[in-house]
Amino acid sequence: WLRRTTHYLFIVVVAVNSTLLTINAGDYIFYTDWAWTSFVVFSISQSTMLVVGAIYYMLFTGVPGTATYYATIMTIYTWVAKGAWFGLGYPYDFVTVPVWIPSAMLLDLTYWATRRNKHAAIIIGGTLVGLSLPIFNMINLLLIRDPLEMAFKYPRPTLPPYMTPIEPQVGKFYNSPVALGSGAGAVLSVPIAALGAKLNTW
Repeated sequence: WLRRTTHYLFIVVVAVNSTLLTINAGDYIFYTDWAWTSFVVFSISQSTMLVVGAIYYMLFTGVPGTATYYATIMTIYTWVAKGAWFGLGYPYDFVTVPVWIPSAMLLDLTYWATRRNKHAAIIIGGTLVGLSLPIFNMINLLLIRDPLEMAFKYPRPTLPPYMTPIEPQVGKFYNSPVALGSGAGAVLSVPIAALGAKLNTW
């Protein structure tokens, strides 16, 4: 029982540490008032850290499905943050929960389909995550209310001065082709994600 308990304890510790890796890798959450401007940073950092954390977690347990479990933990974590902001009086859609789970499922599927080959999971799975996560989250952000109203009506007290919307011209970026086309920049996360995950396994 001691051995089993220690094993489960290590799994919990790895899950917590993987979550911390991801939430400290830049913007891990979409605040509506700054959603599009943080999209590229989010896509690159989250693609990379989802793969690094999930591969780290997956190779520790050796069980396909752990990446999805890890992404589910991140999703729950963000829903808690969403509830906290809502409790402070902000609108329900002020925080948009990112979509991690489908990309993590692709990573799990790669690990399972390649018979638990860690190199295939890193290269193929990392590529699939890097390509899919920006797409899923761009669709996610297109479905929410126009964020410009949020930016002026509900400014975040935690925003640094240089990010606080002051003039209406700031909002032009939200509906511009630059914002919608920024997903192309997120494709850069593919080699970074694979390399980061590979370094993590050494």
